[in-house]
Amino acid sequence: MAVKINHNTFITENSPSICSFASIAGSKEGEGPLGACFDQIEKDSYFGQETWEQAESELQKRTVQLAMKKVNLQPEDIDYIFAGDLINQCTGTTYGLRDLNIPFLGIYGACSTMAEGMLLAALLTDGGMGGKIIAATSSHFSTAERQFRFPLSYGGQRTPSSQWTCTASGAVILSPSGHAPYVKGATIGRITDLGITDANNMGAAMAPAAAVTIKKYLDDTGKRPEDFNVILTGDLGIVGSQLLLELMQKDGIDISKQHKDCGASIFDPDQQDTHAGGSGCGCGGSVLCGHYLPQVQTGEIKDMLFIATGALMSPMLSQQGESIPSIAHLIHISHSKEGA
Repeated sequence: MAVKINHNTFITENSPSICSFASIAGSKEGEGPLGACFDQIEKDSYFGQETWEQAESELQKRTVQLAMKKVNLQPEDIDYIFAGDLINQCTGTTYGLRDLNIPFLGIYGACSTMAEGMLLAALLTDGGMGGKIIAATSSHFSTAERQFRFPLSYGGQRTPSSQWTCTASGAVILSPSGHAPYVKGATIGRITDLGITDANNMGAAMAPAAAVTIKKYLDDTGKRPEDFNVILTGDLGIVGSQLLLELMQKDGIDISKQHKDCGASIFDPDQQDTHAGGSGCGCGGSVLCGHYLPQVQTGEIKDMLFIATGALMSPMLSQQGESIPSIAHLIHISHSKEGA
């Protein structure tokens, strides 16, 4: 069973295995710098469906099925699935996974959902309360854009700090035993709100949450940034990534050599007109599963921290002048099963 240290940080006892992982992305993501790393690129943004919401459901279902197919598992072999997305009532998830008949725990952490699901799955697995557990998430540009910003046909000018919601999905399967990657530890984030009200500057809203969670894990475990090859944030984008480095420097912590960001790397901002980078639940999930977990599996990356960040905003409350509360959950992923 995982050992709890200092309230909200955990070290796993048996280092659950990420025995399978899969990623599927849309055509724009496939044209970006990381396009070759995704398992599949879907050129049809409708994914063969009639609406955008149905498209996202199909996207997430395909990704979950692909993760199971890689290790010859059927839905009946899975104990539980933690999954969520950005649409109201996690529509993409519920309608996408309903036919699989897997015991389901729907979660919402905005863009932090992938790390939240992995964290919960790892703790259950490490505690002997599950065999194989899936954590999955997705996002779709067209579903998120019309829910959180403007109608798709509006054609408004995007601000330089705005990010492009990724059409992408990631899924992992955790198991009590298996090969690398392994989950070694985790920190549950705290809601952080420094008063940012600009919905077109998510990076600024989420960077403080990432800084709080990273510092918490380092303080609780006695680790240093140089103990990790990569410190990967979910989708702070270009603006938020720079803010994170500055916030960490104020606390005397330099992560500039280790830090990477999924949102800042999934698109080419000059060639693809995505301004500050990518965002959405599927951004961190797909880049983690497509680009980074394979490197941990082979040992090219020995240890990494994955910190998915989420802006827990409500469009209704934003219209009422409320600020944007944010969250960041952290997972320590390693090539080695032994050692803390």
